[in-house]
Amino acid sequence: METPLTRLVGVRHPLVQTGMGWVAGPRLVSAAANAGALGILASATMTVEQLRAAVREVKSRTDAPFGVNLRADAGDAAERVRLIVDEGVRVASFALAPSRELIARLKDAGVVVIPSVGARRHAEKVAAWGADAVVVQGGEGGGHTGNVATTVLLPQVVDAVGIPVIAAGGFFDGRGLVAALAYGAAGIAMGTRFLLTSDSTVPPAVQARYLAAAVKDITVTTKVDGLPHRMLRSELVETLERSGRTTALLRAVRHAASFRKLSGLSWAQMVRDGLAMRHGKDLTWSQVLLAANTPMLLKASMVEGRTDLGVMASGQVAGVIEDLPSCAELVDRVMAEASRTLAGLPPEAPD
Repeated sequence: METPLTRLVGVRHPLVQTGMGWVAGPRLVSAAANAGALGILASATMTVEQLRAAVREVKSRTDAPFGVNLRADAGDAAERVRLIVDEGVRVASFALAPSRELIARLKDAGVVVIPSVGARRHAEKVAAWGADAVVVQGGEGGGHTGNVATTVLLPQVVDAVGIPVIAAGGFFDGRGLVAALAYGAAGIAMGTRFLLTSDSTVPPAVQARYLAAAVKDITVTTKVDGLPHRMLRSELVETLERSGRTTALLRAVRHAASFRKLSGLSWAQMVRDGLAMRHGKDLTWSQVLLAANTPMLLKASMVEGRTDLGVMASGQVAGVIEDLPSCAELVDRVMAEASRTLAGLPPEAPD
């Protein structure tokens, strides 16, 4: 299936595996790329040298195009951009809008720039700055998210910009791909669906929690870091939502002390990082500390398997996902179902 997305980045199918922190490592990215999707390597949780090693590992596993997700506000963003250019990475994606200068630098080097946005005005801004395409995530998506549904946000953005639009938030099958194409999108991006594959490195106990979740078990809370964050309900989330300010602060300090040993951050650095992540929000001190430690809260679940302590970011689609196919099986299934849907045929019955 050829679309403006497949032509832009050189992949076989209009599918994107999103850059999820602690999840989208070399194994998952290369598996998605080999299956014909655009795999995106998550770099925010890596040092520059770890990123270099991860990029080279992906290149050793696949000849297909792939991308790297960057934090535009990172202090070493320029060094990471230089690494991407030097290593010949095809795509740079961003969770926060990169500057006009950063976009120009990447494009001058032949790198395709694809920011992610959650509002029409943000899409218009990055398009005016020269972005090659944009991922638009509706409120159904996992992690930090907005409150506008994909079915409302997507057509707004498609009508507002003249670059390829990739739909995210609520997608997991071929029917969703066809729906996105009907709205004018050039493809879909999926996070939770790729997290729940056999190529994912997420521990079995954590994947089991996702598979067991119903739609009602996926919530949006601001109690972790002050921003709307869609995730599975867990012991940690329930406790944070019940806690008053004093209790929440004590708990945050205790978590921070524990995670500080892993992150290597000083208390001063932790507070600075937490304040930098507020994005203009009025955070409590407990939220400031937890904001700085959010990457470690994610690591606790996605790497260490701590379902009791970690944050499990999740799209609402976790409530309708029931299996762990390989990336190749998933992509083949999505594309076959899309073809049947376009042909007006009923979905195939599950095995």
